[in-house]
Amino acid sequence: MIDYLSLIHGIGGLSKSLSEWLTALGPVGIFGISLIDSALVPLPTGPDLSLIVLSALNPARMPLYVFLATLGSAIGSTGLYMAARQAGMRALKTVNPERRQRIEGLLGRYDLLAVIVPAILPPPFPFKLFVLSAGAFKLKAIRFMIAIVIGRTVRFLIEGILAIEFGKDADLIIRRQGPKVLAATVAILLAVFAIRFFRSRMRPAEQSAIQPE
Repeated sequence: MIDYLSLIHGIGGLSKSLSEWLTALGPVGIFGISLIDSALVPLPTGPDLSLIVLSALNPARMPLYVFLATLGSAIGSTGLYMAARQAGMRALKTVNPERRQRIEGLLGRYDLLAVIVPAILPPPFPFKLFVLSAGAFKLKAIRFMIAIVIGRTVRFLIEGILAIEFGKDADLIIRRQGPKVLAATVAILLAVFAIRFFRSRMRPAEQSAIQPE
């Protein structure tokens, strides 16, 4: 009889070892971690801890680490999105119907923001569920990719800056204060989108007002 508990621990230990090995590879490793974590099996700490450790050790390379972590996450997430798009609603067959409807409503109402915000928020927020939902509900691919790049860039940049300021302790700070920091970032993004929306609505009215009779 299979000892499932031992098997789970074994898989967890293997994932941790893989993360540590990839982190040791530096830039290439952080790209690999982000790709695997987004497209395949979630790794214990994802790319976040690796980015913090590498940025703390080599602050000058922090922008490179942020770029590669974002690139890996964008490619991996897009692959998962495309698979869900092909599968349709079958991709969400294990999701509670009420939760599925709530996410569909968020995507229909907020569009890009419904992907950007989950892309910024730290674990244990179910980011992959929003990726699968974006595919199943046919959010336009280009808009999905833009949202992933914006959200992940913001998240990784915050982590990189904190790593430079506080070293490896940044991981502990993010775990304790991360939701507050990221909530403030989300609020700022919402304000920016709201301003852009109202400006776009006001321009046609202004143009029609100055047209000669």
